[in-house]
Amino acid sequence: MALKFLGIWPNTPDDGSPTRWLDDTTGDLIIQSWRADEETIRQAQEVGSVPGHSTDVPAHETVIRLPAGMLQFIPRPDSEDNGDNSGT
Repeated sequence: MALKFLGIWPNTPDDGSPTRWLDDTTGDLIIQSWRADEETIRQAQEVGSVPGHSTDVPAHETVIRLPAGMLQFIPRPDSEDNGDNSGT
């Protein structure tokens, strides 16, 4: 696994900031972000996904809230480089 840094929340403090990486081997996104609050999780469970699929969040998963400002760091197939943001 070779991770590539994609971006961090602009003007970030020294700790606890949403950050994105790309696994160059699998293409997976690695995301550090804020855990969704109980109200957000409840609303997601009410909306659901596909019929018959459980809305419970398994112990090995979590629901995160991805800030809209971080969408710029999600790789797109038509883009080779999405820039680099050191948080400044």
